[in-house]
Amino acid sequence: MATNLTEQPRRRVGILLFDGVKMLDFAGPAEVFVEANQAVSGYEVVLVSADGNSVQTSIGARVEVACAAADAGRFDTVVIPGSELPPSTFATPEVLAAARRLSWNTRRLASICSGAAILAELGLLDGRRATTHWKFAAGLARRYPAVTVEPDAIFVRDGNLYSSAGVAAGVDLALALVEEDFGADAARRVAQLLVVYMQRSGGQSQFSASLTGPAPRSPLVRKAVDLICADPAFPHTVQTLADHACVSVRHLARLFRAELERTPAEYLAFIRFGVARDMLHAGNSVTEAAMAAGYGSAEALRRAFVARLGISPRKYQQRFRSTGATTAPYPERALPAAVS
Repeated sequence: MATNLTEQPRRRVGILLFDGVKMLDFAGPAEVFVEANQAVSGYEVVLVSADGNSVQTSIGARVEVACAAADAGRFDTVVIPGSELPPSTFATPEVLAAARRLSWNTRRLASICSGAAILAELGLLDGRRATTHWKFAAGLARRYPAVTVEPDAIFVRDGNLYSSAGVAAGVDLALALVEEDFGADAARRVAQLLVVYMQRSGGQSQFSASLTGPAPRSPLVRKAVDLICADPAFPHTVQTLADHACVSVRHLARLFRAELERTPAEYLAFIRFGVARDMLHAGNSVTEAAMAAGYGSAEALRRAFVARLGISPRKYQQRFRSTGATTAPYPERALPAAVS
């Protein structure tokens, strides 16, 4: 049941805006926090910018802010949204300085989409796990090798630092923060009011198995990929895939590495793991998921989950009974000092 906190001050949520900011990246989470006030007396949302002036969003609309980051005071939560512009364009020295100042004055810090690049540039993600939109994930990992990028995650929590995949994933993250603050019932009420899922099943790869990596460029690779995706449980081998594509095993392996950055066997394992994961999200048993994905046994699936995620399929499945905020296995720790 939602906690009655009418006599307690609302938690201040600061959202840093800048020219080119993606509208949904900040509007979605902001609406979650505002909507939460119908269930609990919980939040005060404050829009800020580097200099206190209005900003022009991704859709061309100008948005007024309450104040400059330097004048914003202390926050319970700070949200750094992203942009479709390259980070070198939107993460100006002024925006970075504002984000640095806000990071010093908040209990927890969250990024949406490519906003993770701002946190990474400040050094706040060094040694941390984080995510961003799938199309920015590879670039973030290359530019900031000290960051452990999880490209398939909808959102990631590492201590008091949070990151999300972008756009609608910012809503998922905000719901998780509401649950963390006021419980699952309050978050569920907000989800109902906004007519969104309490917790979307699956990771970013649910939107296409190939979205987290390069797409096939040649008809030969596409033919083999289509065969795998049509029946992942079939006992495919590199030889059967090569025969289907009418090429040699060596040539198919070379094409897969060049186009998909995986061997045929690695790609098959990738697809099978995604099928099993989505079966678990849908409520199927571990054995059912293993059979549908072609693992052969529940034990084989368990080994695959432990190897990839460090947890068993059953524990993974249990995390989707809520937004996931209350089951995060990472201990609270202070935000690191930003670097110049």
